[in-house]
Amino acid sequence: MQPHADRARSLEIFAMVAAEGSFSAAGRALDLTPSAVSRAIDRIEARLGVRLLLRSTRALTLTAEGAAYLAAARRILGDLDDAEQTIADHGTPRGRLRVSAAHAHGRMCIVPLLGAFAQAYPHILVDISLSDRLVDIAAGQADVAIRFGPLADSTLTARKLGENRRVIVASPAYLEKHGTPQTPEDLLRGHNCLNFNFRRAEPVWPFRRDGRDYALSVRGNIEANNGETLGQLAADGVGITRVGAFSVAEDIAQGRLLPLLEDYNPGDVETIHAVFAGGPNMPARVRVFVDFLVQRLA
Repeated sequence: MQPHADRARSLEIFAMVAAEGSFSAAGRALDLTPSAVSRAIDRIEARLGVRLLLRSTRALTLTAEGAAYLAAARRILGDLDDAEQTIADHGTPRGRLRVSAAHAHGRMCIVPLLGAFAQAYPHILVDISLSDRLVDIAAGQADVAIRFGPLADSTLTARKLGENRRVIVASPAYLEKHGTPQTPEDLLRGHNCLNFNFRRAEPVWPFRRDGRDYALSVRGNIEANNGETLGQLAADGVGITRVGAFSVAEDIAQGRLLPLLEDYNPGDVETIHAVFAGGPNMPARVRVFVDFLVQRLA
């Protein structure tokens, strides 16, 4: 059996290879030669009896077993680091915290809070990625992710941060040229409705009339993957769009966009959650960051 210290080092090498994408880059990060890194990976694969990496002249690719082993390696290394740092620093939260947030919401609502968080917790390194792609927390791709809308069933923990109200908007110039819709059905009569290009739900806009909820399938000639872009297009007079109120709040306040059909708004909101791997072994840096977001955003 390989000594525990050597196995921890092997996990570190494997995780670095996966992160850097090559033996040579991992070797530079760990002050090892590429051949030493390669031998370490060979020993792991021999001990497990499976192939973890597919090697080619251009890239290294994780196998399914490799992806599972990587998630376990990151979790074990994180637990080990947390245990040592907690003892050494008397419980001070520290270490790298990987955060995933959507482009617009992250830029407008999460990033502005990071300065205060960094000042309160100077030993935590916040590693934030803004993307509308959903990351796999269980596979170790992030420690905390900000998610909108209904959550899929999983073993992850979620804490509510707030709600994102949806609003239909257009610019004064667009409305002057094409007319202001007075009822939802007017959207179907010559209006250019700008939509999202991902399909988390039915591609329709919901409305409520006389206590009855219904939806209309609207059409337009531009789609985008984030509300910030759609809001900009609407402000430029391209069309009418339905987006999160936070992403167009400034444009509405400055008069560049006007809310439409509010009397027909069905209370159109998405719940916002922080999603993470909870439990008794949750790192202190995750706990304090989620608590911080709840305090500032809820």
